[in-house]
Amino acid sequence: MNRPRGKPLESSDPRRLPRVSGVRFGRGRHSRFPSSVFIAMVAVLVLVVGIAVLISVVGGHSQRAAVRDKALRRTRAGYAVPMTTAAPVTTTTDSGSLPQTDTFPADDSTQFHSEMSALWNGIVTDSVSSSLPAFFPEHAYEQLKSIGDAQSDYEDRLVRDFSLDITAAHDLLGAEPSTVLVGVDVPAHYGHWVPPGVCDNRIGYFEVANSRIVYEQGGVTHSFGIASLISWRGVWYVVHLGAILRSTETGVVEDPELGMGISEPSSTC
Repeated sequence: MNRPRGKPLESSDPRRLPRVSGVRFGRGRHSRFPSSVFIAMVAVLVLVVGIAVLISVVGGHSQRAAVRDKALRRTRAGYAVPMTTAAPVTTTTDSGSLPQTDTFPADDSTQFHSEMSALWNGIVTDSVSSSLPAFFPEHAYEQLKSIGDAQSDYEDRLVRDFSLDITAAHDLLGAEPSTVLVGVDVPAHYGHWVPPGVCDNRIGYFEVANSRIVYEQGGVTHSFGIASLISWRGVWYVVHLGAILRSTETGVVEDPELGMGISEPSSTC
């Protein structure tokens, strides 16, 4: 039916939509939104928002904790690995009798913490035998070297020098009762692969020089170096504590400093 333009529909006209409150669904149809459905939707929305906020808070706390822990470990030379009381790693298999691998060692593993705790205990008590778990395995050295009588070189030179350096480090600490180990800073970014055929070696290995033993004495931070760590089967071991080469039969403390110290890059055997 046509009607004049501009003329309003009469109330009796079936095309006129009655003016009511509510939500209109399509042309000519309207309805009040059920209050029970509205309440249910609000409840679901509140629940979803609450879960999202909870995840954000928990995740934020975790991220902040990780950043805080990382910041506490930051040093000028890299990261100082905090020492925890780690139980000695025991095994029925001599790792030195097993073949070498090309795995780059981690400086935050349980085994490394155990080794460094043993090294520190040996320094504090002036006991080379207590420190030997941190030292390069004898049978691994025999596999590594292409020299004659590697066993004698290991015992008469390497372990002998290590023993002298343990005593020198012990003397450096003195009798201060409040001396505690803070951590060991391994400048892993200086780590490099020493290939076979170099320095009388028949097997390759990773090496990193100038790691830092960080400790506190009377509340003051001190440090000294580990001249050389080398790898065997993905684990760092001390091979030279004080000096790689020495002209006299005396112990050496590598670069003792007040504070964290700085690890300088170096390439050694």
